[in-house]
Amino acid sequence: MTEPGVAAPQDDAGDPVDPEVEALRAQLLITAEELGESFQRERDRAVELERTLGELRHAYLETVRSLAYVVEAKDAYTGQHLERCRVYGMALLRELGLERELREAEYGFLLHDAGKVGVSERILNKPGPLTATEWRVMRTHPLIGYQMVGGIPFLKPAAEVVRHHHEMFDGSGYPEGLKGEHIPLAARVFSIVDAFDAMTTDRPYRDALPLAAAAGELEKMAGTQFDPEIVRVFIPMCERLLPARS
Repeated sequence: MTEPGVAAPQDDAGDPVDPEVEALRAQLLITAEELGESFQRERDRAVELERTLGELRHAYLETVRSLAYVVEAKDAYTGQHLERCRVYGMALLRELGLERELREAEYGFLLHDAGKVGVSERILNKPGPLTATEWRVMRTHPLIGYQMVGGIPFLKPAAEVVRHHHEMFDGSGYPEGLKGEHIPLAARVFSIVDAFDAMTTDRPYRDALPLAAAAGELEKMAGTQFDPEIVRVFIPMCERLLPARS
């Protein structure tokens, strides 16, 4: 209630203002300002957390690269195969809309052949065909690699790529003969980019295939060696990955 002789507050239109409404409005303005400041603080914290996570992720990636290059140094013909497979694999996961869900697969793409450190260089770098015994030794490398990285917490998702990157969609691969969707998705993605890179780079025994020929081989093996749905997504990407060879 307004005291006698004191004019009641008025709004811009000259109408009386209820003091209780005015007090509530003032309180709402204060609350809104406090919420805005709180939101800004939380956003700043989120930005800082994202930066810290990015730095941590970069440190993880560089650690994994260092491990992968130990293998690369042992295999005379690996070259930049590991890094290309990482780039191609993450591009394909991005195209599939799975980059965030399967982000740790990146480490597996780099470490897929880690188990080769347990295989004799005589076998790894043999210029001619391997004997049946040598093939049995070579085929142990996915399990050796899995044993190496499977116990490292941040590499557990990647370990599935290491273990299953030689499985085939029709069940004829190794080491377990998994078939179809029983093969982890990241391993199915990797097998395609691995084959693509192998076909489109020079090897001691042959020149790189033209891009169209490599894409044709992937299509021919879809449903037997490779997941046909993933091949279907990957084929249109080939020219973007290797524009110089189109």
